Amino acid sequence: MLHYQAFEIDSNKPWVTFVHGAGGSSSIWFKQIRDFRKEFNVLLLDLRGHGNSKMNVREAFNERYTFDRITQDIIEVLDYLKITKSHFVGISLGSILIRNIAEKHPGRALSLIMGGAIVKLNMRSQFLMGLGRVFKSVVPYIWLYRFFAFIIMPHKNHKESRSLFVREAKKLYQKEFLKWFKMTSELNPLLRFLRASKLNIPVLYIMGGEDYLFLPAIRKVASSCKLSTLEIFENCGHVVNVEMPARFNEVAISYLSKLKVKG
Repeated sequence: MLHYQAFEIDSNKPWVTFVHGAGGSSSIWFKQIRDFRKEFNVLLLDLRGHGNSKMNVREAFNERYTFDRITQDIIEVLDYLKITKSHFVGISLGSILIRNIAEKHPGRALSLIMGGAIVKLNMRSQFLMGLGRVFKSVVPYIWLYRFFAFIIMPHKNHKESRSLFVREAKKLYQKEFLKWFKMTSELNPLLRFLRASKLNIPVLYIMGGEDYLFLPAIRKVASSCKLSTLEIFENCGHVVNVEMPARFNEVAISYLSKLKVKG
């Protein structure tokens, strides 16, 4: 089972489950924990192969990773802790995973907060994925990761986010990185399927105004759904919770509190 940290303040309070992106770990949420724990029970997860979720030898070498399998890892932790419903907060690839939870496990997600959300790959991001597939077996994975991090987060004010994710990515093994990277072949079909499926739960997108690869598609998706809300942080890049943590916490907690009042 995945490594997790659960902070339960009150059995009557709703849960908020945080899901990090590829190459990161639950440590990327350290600027969120204190504020969220004042209002909610909090669950932090390390995805397989990340942080403290180290796979055993059989899993590391034999099992093929898929988005559905990674999603099921998260559900297994919720089931173990007897958490039947939760709000979900995801960043980057984590936004795809929580969206998949809402699709494949209806009723488990009360709402989604998707930071640096990915709903469609534009031509530039598809080119980068293709480039990665060509070189993934011939160059050290950390070189690829540094390159992708710089393309996605190029500005000086994105440096903290870049450094954090590269530092966490160094904890991965080459074989682990390759197993995750192979999942990119699933991305386009999965994202097309998820875009075509309408959600009936509230969704908050929190995007940086400088998230050039992914923001344009989010504008279209958010405007087409009555239950979707889009917040754009100007002068901010892809990893909004790291670059503007105070504002991220304020917007997200306010959003969840209003849902609670309505409920």
